[in-house]
Amino acid sequence: MTGDAIRMDGKVAIVTGGAGGIGAATARLITARGAQVVIADIMAERAQALAAELSGALAIALDLEQESSVEAMIAQTVAHFGRLDVLHNNAALLGPDIAQADGDVEHMATALWDRTYAVNVRGTMIACRAASPHLVKTHGNIVNTVSNLALQGHLIQAAYSSSKAAVIQMTRAIAASHGKQGVRCNAVAPGMTMTPALREAFPSALRQVVEDETLRDQLGDPQDIAEAVAFLASDAARNITGQVLVCDGGGASHVPGISGFRSFFAGEH
Repeated sequence: MTGDAIRMDGKVAIVTGGAGGIGAATARLITARGAQVVIADIMAERAQALAAELSGALAIALDLEQESSVEAMIAQTVAHFGRLDVLHNNAALLGPDIAQADGDVEHMATALWDRTYAVNVRGTMIACRAASPHLVKTHGNIVNTVSNLALQGHLIQAAYSSSKAAVIQMTRAIAASHGKQGVRCNAVAPGMTMTPALREAFPSALRQVVEDETLRDQLGDPQDIAEAVAFLASDAARNITGQVLVCDGGGASHVPGISGFRSFFAGEH
């Protein structure tokens, strides 16, 4: 391994949910580091617009609820570029309306639960399954976007958080089953990240609650998560597999109520 191991020259990477937020930031970053990128998204026009900005990028329309769409994404990538080195499963069911409806289990709609798992878990599994033979050939890797909510209990987002916990276990399973074939699989767990979608979905008062529990002086942004993804996807992380890299500004690392303790010891009680 050389000092340029963070570079991705000659590698082909798929970024699902690549048209906006964390996905777009990741697509831009790994392109800058030399990769040829597939931007796969259900928002096809936005994917095409981003691909037009990035040298050598390809846009593919993707619907994770449709098995044929996921399999076609992998097939089109390999047909176009001749190889696949990185699969970044970043897409998830998480729009403002979905976030508002995804509360606790007592009030959970079965249809929302099923759709969340269909997109976040089943769709991710199909992508990994279809990509695996190609990743074995290139000794490539998978990076799954999960969430710090998959590691903690919360009052809301029971469907989303539990689906991401399932993806964490899938990450470990793939790392175990395919490691000796040269395939790594890791996950990145963001906390609340200041994407445009988040600004729509969460009131500022709730964002402030999360920011108060963050150990940094601000919430993370998409570039912060993209840097973590790009590292895990690169040869610089060749000895890392089956791991969850938590990128939440320290929010999941401390005892509950730290902001209240901070106020108490500052004499604000």
